[in-house]
Amino acid sequence: MSYQIFLVEDERNLNELLTSYLLKEGWQVKSFLTGQEAQKAIPDRPHLWILDIMLPDIDGYQLLKEIKADCNSTPVIYISARDAELDRVIGLEMGSDDYLAKPFLPRELVIRTHRLLERIYSETPVKPSIFLISPYLVDEERRVVRYNEEEIDLTSKEFELMLLFIKHPGQALAREQIIDNIWGMDYYGSDRVVDDLVRRLRKKMPQFRVETIYGYGYRMLKG
Repeated sequence: MSYQIFLVEDERNLNELLTSYLLKEGWQVKSFLTGQEAQKAIPDRPHLWILDIMLPDIDGYQLLKEIKADCNSTPVIYISARDAELDRVIGLEMGSDDYLAKPFLPRELVIRTHRLLERIYSETPVKPSIFLISPYLVDEERRVVRYNEEEIDLTSKEFELMLLFIKHPGQALAREQIIDNIWGMDYYGSDRVVDDLVRRLRKKMPQFRVETIYGYGYRMLKG
């Protein structure tokens, strides 16, 4: 299971460092440098928030309150460099699931994240997959794709094709495989219908990296 994690940390260097550590674990990570950016993403409901209380524009307590108001079951790891004991108590009272006082080792955050995800999602049903394929956010359950907070209007087959690529990253997919998955094994038309569907998807999502394998099919590039 590739969990989606939202990281809110206004120190750019630390943000980038923590993001790199989290990505190495195979998780999908979206990071924010301001509370306002994170606030807009609350409805996207990741599997976990990692939230620094000391933000330049919004009180971290307020952001935590809004996250829990939207979905109380969403776990939150709370980070602070202020009065450790006071912040720990307030954060836990407001619903945070774990607490880290700065400074800390990035590896400690990774370990705590592993433990929290295992505890939360081994006891409750895992939510349907949400994929972060930068710069696109794909919600499989809602069948929604967002780019810069704007929804991209995809047809049903365009969405299914995109999901097929996402779930087989780096794998060469033959036109016949794509047809079987998108149109079904009873389809008897030309395999050029795949080329037209890929063309339309590329037009709507130009940064979705799909390469042509001439004479065979297509492959979504990793990273």
